[in-house]
Parts: sequence; C-alpha cells; structure tokens
Amino acid sequence: MRRSLLFLPGNTPNILINGNCLGADAVIFDLEDAVAPDQKDAARILVRNTMKYLNFRGCEVIVRINSLDTAYWQADLDTIVPQKPNWIMLPKTAQASDVQTVDAYLTALEEKLGMETGTVRMMPLIETALGIENAFCIASASKRVGALFLGAEDLTADLRCKRTKGSHEIEYARGRMVVAARAAGVDVYDTPFTDVNDPEGMAEDAAYAKAMGFTGKAAISPRHVETINAVFSPTAEEVNYAYEVLEAIAQAKAQGRGAISLRGKMIDAPIVTRAQQTIAMAEELGMGKGGQA
Repeated sequence: MRRSLLFLPGNTPNILINGNCLGADAVIFDLEDAVAPDQKDAARILVRNTMKYLNFRGCEVIVRINSLDTAYWQADLDTIVPQKPNWIMLPKTAQASDVQTVDAYLTALEEKLGMETGTVRMMPLIETALGIENAFCIASASKRVGALFLGAEDLTADLRCKRTKGSHEIEYARGRMVVAARAAGVDVYDTPFTDVNDPEGMAEDAAYAKAMGFTGKAAISPRHVETINAVFSPTAEEVNYAYEVLEAIAQAKAQGRGAISLRGKMIDAPIVTRAQQTIAMAEELGMGKGGQA
C-alpha cells in the first residue's frame, strides 16, 4: 500500500540513511530538482549505494531521475536499475512518447542485466499543461505505468499562475489526473503540501485530495507522513460500515432478495464496491473488524 511518498534529496547522506525508518510507505530518492548539476554524479552514486546496502523492506523505493531533455537520465538509469528500484519517476512527462522512450531503455537494461522485463515500474510525474491534457495517453502508454503523480509547483509556473495554499488553481488538474488514472486502471498521487509549519493546512489538503479520489499524497517533510497515512487510511467507523454493508448483502442473498436497505439507504453495487475496497485496505493495514490493528 502506498499512502505516503516522501521525497529525499539524493545528495544528502544523513537523510538517505534514515529513509527506511521515517514512516512513509514509499521514499522518493530525488536525482532531479534537489540536486545541482555539479552534484549529479555524486548523488547518483550515493543513491545507488544507499539502495545497495540498506534494507528497505516494507518501504518501496522510487527514484526520480532527470528529465528527458537533460544529459543525465540515461546515466541515472544505468546506475540505479541494477539495484532494482520498485519505481522510476519520470519528471516533466508531457506525452506518451516520453514514457515509451524510457520504457524501451528500461527493457534493454533489464535484458542486459538478466532481469525480467517489467521488473521496474514507472510513475510519470505530470507537471506541465501539455502533460495534464495528455494524462490518459501517458497513463496507458506502457504496462510499466502503475501510477501518475501530480507536480503542482512546475505546473503552476507553466500555467503562469500563483501557487496558493487553497490550491484552487490546480483543481482542474487534480480532477483531470484522477479521471485519467482511474480510466487507465492505475493509481494517482497528489502533489506535496509545501508549508512544513502548517499541520492543519496539511491535513485539510490531504483530506481534500482523498475526497477527490487520489490514492495517496507526497510529502517533502517527514513531519507530514503521519498525517498523510492517517488521512488515507480507513477509519474504524468506515471499516465497521463496510462490514455492515457486506453482511447486509449476504443477508439479502440468503433471503432471495435483490435489494436491501441499511441505515435508511438502499445498498447498490457502487456501495458494495466501496465497502470491499475499504475492507481490503483495512486488511492490508492489519486492521480487523472494528478498525483495530
């Protein structure tokens, strides 16, 4: 399960070595924005060694490589892929051909390394107006794509608008991303909340993203991880209701009835589907009936 994705600068060894104990479901080792051009080679080696010598069981590893319009992305993949990251995040993904270019390079690398094709998955980072409009094509461009990721800082710069805490300026982008991802059958992750000193704003922003249909949310500070995990986990009340729904449906079937009411509301297929999703998530988190771990 991926509720929280925590960015870690690829050139900060003291932070990288603690990446597996910060509580995030996934860590994003960043070789792009967080790393100056003259530090790219050192950061690449540092991330490789971190992956090679530290245990990240229970915490997925995502590596944000440099974008295709740079001279760094191929060296990033050559260095990182042998360590078998769970995901490669491709920044500034604007069209399906961007995904296909990296897919082809990954396939050749995996073959060379004796790895099964498709071992390393892709998470396109969409952060331009063109990328937003092409979101579905990007999400369905390769079987490697298992999730989309929204990057609001670069996006708002591209849109020539101010980035605000209220995030009204990215409402369309958020909705478009969720619809595109769900239509393609992949997950979708929301942009980080960048004010590390506003926990209430962070919680509100995460709750809004969940309400829109995002799978989870990224963070740039470990201080946000616990809140994100809590927001994107089912509550005890939600788990209890989900079990009630399934019990009601089972009762209706036993009685030969095609429909049944629960708490004054008819139970239909979408409600059953949501209940099944809630229970599956609860079970993955080790929560039993009653929402207890």
